[in-house]
Amino acid sequence: MSITPAMNAAARSAYRSLYRASSSTFAGDEHVLKAFRMKMRFDAIAARAIVDPETYEQQTQFGREVAEVLKKNIVQGVRVSNAQNEAEGMDTFQLRLTKHTELGSNETIKSPPPTERSNRSARRREKSLQEHHTSVTDVAPHNDSFASFSPSHLPMNFSRLKKAHKQRVLPELKEEDLEESFVRGSGPGGQSINKTENNVQLLHTPSGIRVTCQETRSLTLNRRLARRNLLEKVLDRILNPGLSKDDFQRAKQRERERRRRKKAKKKALEKATEENEEELEEDLEEPGPELGTRDNVKIQ
Repeated sequence: MSITPAMNAAARSAYRSLYRASSSTFAGDEHVLKAFRMKMRFDAIAARAIVDPETYEQQTQFGREVAEVLKKNIVQGVRVSNAQNEAEGMDTFQLRLTKHTELGSNETIKSPPPTERSNRSARRREKSLQEHHTSVTDVAPHNDSFASFSPSHLPMNFSRLKKAHKQRVLPELKEEDLEESFVRGSGPGGQSINKTENNVQLLHTPSGIRVTCQETRSLTLNRRLARRNLLEKVLDRILNPGLSKDDFQRAKQRERERRRRKKAKKKALEKATEENEEELEEDLEEPGPELGTRDNVKIQ
């Protein structure tokens, strides 16, 4: 049994629900909204490869559940600076509630039994946990790198980056996922550029990404270049953030510049050391003040 059109329609409906829920919950926080939608796109593209109907339905149901939790149980909190609270060691947060947010009663919360905090190490541990929680809450929504977070974006040296680039999973471009059209060209190139349909436009239906190519006058070559650009510059960058071919070339150029600066710095240091040694040798070779001999000493 294969994936039926009804299953695809249900998956698209769950994706739209998740999209609307993220727009409502993360409104005003562009970084978190962009990161969440990028994660949604990655999961949706990965789900296209599922051939088991039961697994496909489970993924669709999971998307609906995430949309419900996101819409009803997730709220935005922004720390508000207050001089009085900071002096007392307290923090104030402004919460953003929507019409879908579920509010519970405090009576349903089970308060833990009070424990004695006579141990100094226990009090220190509790204080460090509170500081860590506050720092994560303050930094995450305003960090520029949070929007495009990925394991491949973690700091790594060039050797590890090169190894990860070679081991990355390359995206597969299927012809049945492409919608190709040809339009008349535009721009410089003579009168024939406006008479021939050599401008290739490709639409990748699973991701909704569209690319155009009019680099040459040959339609066959433009079709080949359009597919290569879609595969290497778009899909590879989406599925392998930080490890794609373009990202690796930029990292390679940065590594060359770093080695060049390191070599120039080392050369300048060696030159300065040689100059200091030469000056020291010249100082040692210069004759010192002449000392009086025994005959020149006058005895009173």
